[in-house]
Amino acid sequence: MVSFASDYTTGAHPEILKKLGETNLEPLSGYGTDLYCDSAKQKIRKTIGKEELDVEFLVGGTQTNALIISSMLQEFEGVIAAETGHINVHESGAVEYTGHKVIALPEQNGKIAALDLANYLETFYEDETYEHMVIPGMVYISHPTEYGTLYSKKELEDISEVCKKYDLRLFMDGARLGYGLVSKQTDVTLKDIAEFCDVFYIGGTKVGAICGEAVVFTKNNKPKHFTAYIKQHGALLAKGRLLGIQFDTLFTDDLYFKISTHAMEMADQLKEIFKQHGMEFFIDSPTNQQFVTVENTLLDAFEGKVAYTVWSKPDKEHTVLRFVTSWSTTKEDLEVLESCLG
Repeated sequence: MVSFASDYTTGAHPEILKKLGETNLEPLSGYGTDLYCDSAKQKIRKTIGKEELDVEFLVGGTQTNALIISSMLQEFEGVIAAETGHINVHESGAVEYTGHKVIALPEQNGKIAALDLANYLETFYEDETYEHMVIPGMVYISHPTEYGTLYSKKELEDISEVCKKYDLRLFMDGARLGYGLVSKQTDVTLKDIAEFCDVFYIGGTKVGAICGEAVVFTKNNKPKHFTAYIKQHGALLAKGRLLGIQFDTLFTDDLYFKISTHAMEMADQLKEIFKQHGMEFFIDSPTNQQFVTVENTLLDAFEGKVAYTVWSKPDKEHTVLRFVTSWSTTKEDLEVLESCLG
């Protein structure tokens, strides 16, 4: 069976495994204080083009989202997200577990619109009883979104301006950031993200690493004693080298972008296969997640041959399926998929 279920169903890129093996017997200091973590941070800063950035490594997306939000908000503040946002739908209430409400706004193709955000905030503060409500303290967006869609540079700038007006932090979930950065339809760079966002992270788990995310604080705004927050939440690795070595490898010789580009090339070919077979797309995604609406009778053809994710069921006769490509997707995988389509 071949898998298009997600971009973390295989292990890690061979270059990462090679580097982990080569450094395995090196005695290194713990908790992210080793030379590889330092090197990775420097490479990330250089790639973004800003030397003054604070970079920290965390083990996974849910831990990262919950930690950033809880450490940067006051006790009475909540975080605004799209109704379809990952923290609102697929994290088992992790943010709420930290004591912060997720305030869901309507979405457009997975994205929050700056106008909707501004209208919500204006209405909120016009209410004379707002001090008795959960105060918005942050806006959470993901790039790409849950639907594989992307924010434009103008959209990011507009959202950033609204956040500044109302003194909100802007946080970007970059679990799949690599695919957004190399998409043919994007005009957003890492430098743009660092300019418009107060904090974001560069996803490793879904972009070739065994695990790990690189958190970037952009405005000299890393919470005081952030390491203590990480440890308190059970997310601090004694063997922090695992994260440092991986990101040091990912940001050597543009490997992070090469991995992302390969996945995107495979996604383009996958998309073309679906088009040639007259498949209906649920949404036009410019990244490595592709969503197609199929008749339920087709599901049997995939059985035992192709793994995918069931996304939604628009009616009794149809199902929306998600197919995701990654560093490990091959042309042979696509051929197996195409053979199932007849």
